[in-house]
Amino acid sequence: MNTDPYAAKYLIRAKIETDGVVERPDVVGAIFGQTEGLLGDELDLRDLQKSGRIGRIEVNIKSERGKSVGEILIPSSLDQVETAILAAALETIDRVGPCRSRVEVIAIEDIRATKRQKVVDRAKELLQMLIKQGKQVSEDLIKTVREAVEIEEVISYGEDHLPAGPNVEKSDAIIVVEGRSDVINLLNYGIKNAIAVNGTNIPQTIIELSKKKIVTAFLDGDHGGDLILKELLQIADIDFVARAPPGYEVEELTYKQIVKALRNKMPVDQYIAMNKIDLGEKKEKEKSLGEIFKELNNKKEAALLKEGKIVEKIPLNELIEKIKEIKEEADTIMTGGIISQKLVDIAYEKGIKKIIGYRIGNVTKKPVEMVLLTKEMVKK
Repeated sequence: MNTDPYAAKYLIRAKIETDGVVERPDVVGAIFGQTEGLLGDELDLRDLQKSGRIGRIEVNIKSERGKSVGEILIPSSLDQVETAILAAALETIDRVGPCRSRVEVIAIEDIRATKRQKVVDRAKELLQMLIKQGKQVSEDLIKTVREAVEIEEVISYGEDHLPAGPNVEKSDAIIVVEGRSDVINLLNYGIKNAIAVNGTNIPQTIIELSKKKIVTAFLDGDHGGDLILKELLQIADIDFVARAPPGYEVEELTYKQIVKALRNKMPVDQYIAMNKIDLGEKKEKEKSLGEIFKELNNKKEAALLKEGKIVEKIPLNELIEKIKEIKEEADTIMTGGIISQKLVDIAYEKGIKKIIGYRIGNVTKKPVEMVLLTKEMVKK
């Protein structure tokens, strides 16, 4: 009864060299012959092989230039001590047939450890497959639920029944996009104050909203976006312009791209000047300082003015930081907030000579050439 080497517990691996040409049967014969009686009856190789405790002895040998070199493999189901003794006995073999020989045990491999490693490696593969499958199922489930929620959250707003996020009515600021898919994509990332124009003809609903809210036009980075923006600029009161990257549509942007585009939005006057947009028949209405202040106060903005005309609008909560970075020439700051000492100091460094605010705070160091006014002083 022979034992399959891979069913054994250990594998004795030895190297054999002979000074002459020998073949496999010669080596096997030498192993049995020269170990017979060496280790006593309990470890007799022939008996061990008959009982299945030692498997088939494998010998791989090649002869070249009058010498032979090969490998001996003996699978063992003995315990560690008995296997080690048997392995040591192999090294006593000093002759194969008529040829002198040398046997050296290279290793005693724990076959079970190898099997365990194979089990571990395969288990890792199977676990990764399972995790990937579970992750995909989870992602699909989340996507399905999220899309269902998003579609439910898209409302029909105003007399024109425009697709919009649920927060358009209560938000002080809104984002005007081109279509329903744009609204859904923004909802996907938690932006709920978008409303779509739903075509190239700007609805009256958008025009009315633009009069009472801070409006950011967020449009595709293509020619279609250019046309819609131009119409918006002609008939609606747009405050900021944001664009998708060239060639992209808002509906396909990732969260990172959306955030970047909105963060880089530009005041409408600055955008028009930078892109040299011709607004056709639209004429800018000259406003008194009182009217400008009222508009800024309603929209919680501040503005840089030069000779009574707005050159840039700034959200009120960004005023201090933005003034540090301004490059536009301006002579006046108008703010719906309080004129603070910090605002005075930073404005003076930028060469601004006049500040108009809701009221004057605790300003103890006012430059002589700077004028500070409150809303009461600029009313019509």
